Amino acid sequence: MKRRGPGAANGGTSTVTNAADRAPLANSYDVIIVGAGFAGLYQLYRLRQLGMTALVVEAGDDVGGTWYWNRYPGARCDVTSLEYSYSWSKELENEWEWSELMASQPEIERYAQHVATKFDLRRDIVFNTRVTSAHYDEAANCWRVTTDRGDAVQGRYAVMATGCLSAPMLPNIPGIESYQGVSVQTSLWPRDGVDLAGKRVAIIGTGSSAVQSIPEVAKVAASLTVYQRTPTYTWPANNRPLTEEDQRRVRETYDQLREQERNSIAGIALGLGGALFAPPTAKILELSEDERREALEKHGFSVTRMFADVPTNMEANGVARALYGEMVRRVVRDPETAAALTPSEHPIGCKRAVIDTNYFETFNLPHVSLVDLRKDPIAAITPSGIQTASGSREFDVIIYATGFDAMTGALNRIDIRGRGGEKLTEHWSGGPRNYLGLMVAGFPNLFTITGPGSPSVLSNMIVSIEQHVDWISDSLAYLRDHGIERMEPTIEAEDRWVDHVNNVASGTMYVAESCHSWYLGENVPGKIRQFMPYIGGVGRYRAKCDEIAANGYEGFILEKAAVPAG
Repeated sequence: MKRRGPGAANGGTSTVTNAADRAPLANSYDVIIVGAGFAGLYQLYRLRQLGMTALVVEAGDDVGGTWYWNRYPGARCDVTSLEYSYSWSKELENEWEWSELMASQPEIERYAQHVATKFDLRRDIVFNTRVTSAHYDEAANCWRVTTDRGDAVQGRYAVMATGCLSAPMLPNIPGIESYQGVSVQTSLWPRDGVDLAGKRVAIIGTGSSAVQSIPEVAKVAASLTVYQRTPTYTWPANNRPLTEEDQRRVRETYDQLREQERNSIAGIALGLGGALFAPPTAKILELSEDERREALEKHGFSVTRMFADVPTNMEANGVARALYGEMVRRVVRDPETAAALTPSEHPIGCKRAVIDTNYFETFNLPHVSLVDLRKDPIAAITPSGIQTASGSREFDVIIYATGFDAMTGALNRIDIRGRGGEKLTEHWSGGPRNYLGLMVAGFPNLFTITGPGSPSVLSNMIVSIEQHVDWISDSLAYLRDHGIERMEPTIEAEDRWVDHVNNVASGTMYVAESCHSWYLGENVPGKIRQFMPYIGGVGRYRAKCDEIAANGYEGFILEKAAVPAG
């Protein structure tokens, strides 16, 4: 019997995890894993295959990671569901049926829960537990990990499966603690939801979570006021239910599709729905005005990504931006609102392009309004609402869609110390530094899944997660089989990789002078401006990682156990 996504049950319980008053743990393991999202679950599975003991520490009360925490209205993946799924189990592929082309948060969370149950993963996970420190003990060659539950465990290796977007941020607005109504962050949405029906609601932010939630909130709120600092480029999701024919067709070609994913630029094949992410070949500067307008009529908002020269040529980018602005004016009836919603200060490709459903159309509703913070900035949060330069408005609910300390935030919030007690935050004081996004010089036997310097957020995360977990697992098997106790990159290898990541990004809109994105860390006060993901493509990156492993882990220091004298 096939298990359909929306009907999947949670099931399964941990033997050590869920008691509110459990005794602190003091055990030793081969590996400590931080995080029980898609990365942590697969890493645990692979370690069991290797016969290694592991403990997973998870802050939530169940598995799912990103899809556990982000329960806001409208939360949905922007990669097709049949590709945003594990590839390492044929049985799992064949038994799970997705209901939509792009799955919603509840369905993805149920998928993660199903995986944990099917492979009995929860018995090695402690829930409701947050790691506070991870210190490398050089003499004992182990990582000593403490938690907020009083645990003091140790592992020969530590794997940080903490996620790239898992350190939520609140804006630094005066009076934010004084508000007497209901306030909530999209990235920390309560499991029981928030009552928005008939309420006066404010949303601060117009990034991904806001773009997805605004149309849904507008359906039930008495009034919705959106506070926008920076307008967003979006593409239409064109979501739809999946048919049995869709499922059958993809299953018949899964092997080919998965291989395409692994060798593609973004970890996405060109099968069902994947054409949305196909690399463009035409150049907008080579088209006549009539041809450009024809493209606009055909592709609408998606015109921003239809041309190969838009990401690298500022003139081409400007032409595409003008077409996009025209599309906004066609959809949004109020000219002032349309102008405010049209990006003008940053190029296409600078920030994450968000996939939306009826986002711009929502601003035509009579009970939805927009406040342009570039003209009317927030002065303070008051006990009853929000005060801007032009005056105050009262709200029953304030929703903060204000993003994350991306890529590094979750790691920097843990007290991680390597050789000689060096803090990771100190090692990264000039920006994140590592080798391949996988390991950090001076921090032996510490691995980071989809860390900065890897494709991560610029790819299908599941594909990148699987590649990292497989590489880490193969490395651990190699270390065991060759009697190697410690592994860490050299400073020189780390330097070369950081330079390579920056060089590949140079000349793209991601690092344009007018770009101020979370890819660069510029949404975090005081954070060093540095492009953090690797833009060279999933396939190219995979080949490099495989080459380094095949060359005896080139760029890494491998230390064997000391041989006793005699």
